[in-house]
Amino acid sequence: MPQFVKNGVNVNGKEDFFVHPSACVDDGAKIGNGTKVWHFCHIGGGSQIGENCSIGQNVFVAPGVKIGSFCKIQNNVSIYEGVELSDYVFCGPSMVFTNVQRPRCKYPQRGAAFYAHTPIGEGASIGANATIVCGHRIGKNAFIAAGSVVTKDVPDHAVMMGNPARQHGWACECGEKLSGDLVCPKCGKTYVQAENGLQEETK
Repeated sequence: MPQFVKNGVNVNGKEDFFVHPSACVDDGAKIGNGTKVWHFCHIGGGSQIGENCSIGQNVFVAPGVKIGSFCKIQNNVSIYEGVELSDYVFCGPSMVFTNVQRPRCKYPQRGAAFYAHTPIGEGASIGANATIVCGHRIGKNAFIAAGSVVTKDVPDHAVMMGNPARQHGWACECGEKLSGDLVCPKCGKTYVQAENGLQEETK
């Protein structure tokens, strides 16, 4: 687990993360060592951000959201309650999360009981302007192409493109598209079919 620091100061009184003066961090938010929060961000109370993350300009993190370590969240992304990011997740500029499946202004749905859980697996990458419809799992090391609209669960290591997003092959942990024999042409890792998509072959 990350060693969280609260409101900019850890137990030794030392500041271990950076928050730009224009950003707003509410009381009760927890931010891990080495994380940087940039211009005009709003970090809600009760949210948790792990170690060594980069939170780009104009990012909103809702109260109660959990973000793992080593994540990179680019400009203009809102992470609503119900969304949970594992370690090493990349969120491209202006990509969109949702948390209510059938919103109506006349019939408000506020509170955790109404918010669909949307877990994002370790190492997943979500491209610029992609939309993740809430209530769906994005698998470990999955790759969501820019502008795609995800409307169903995504397997581990799947490459998803289009609107609605459909699978177009598999991605290695390093990000390279796998060949037909599930071998990475860049780093040489080999994969096999698994229950939730692919997993690295162990020898």
